[in-house]
Amino acid sequence: MDIKSFLFSLPEKVAPEAVEGLSTLFHFDIADAGLFTVKLDNGKFEVSEGLAGDPVCKVTTSADVLEKLLSKDLNPMMAMMTGKLKISNVGEMLKYAKMFGLM
Repeated sequence: MDIKSFLFSLPEKVAPEAVEGLSTLFHFDIADAGLFTVKLDNGKFEVSEGLAGDPVCKVTTSADVLEKLLSKDLNPMMAMMTGKLKISNVGEMLKYAKMFGLM
């Protein structure tokens, strides 16, 4: 799976009514794939390359680990406990993980 394609396809996968009234900003620092910003602003969903703005949550991992998480071959808690996945604001990630297809 191409991580960049996955991230850029998020706005199409999420129903606009599911994000209405919600606002957040995620930074994804994915080794071997790049830096990405996922911005949600009152129902407007944008994904861009690079890091922009002040993130509510920063996710740091490798492309390999993220692929295993997405294919459910790796448990997110195990990935965090072993240092393969770093999430700066776990509460914020949990709020959006299902929506993003990460759970």
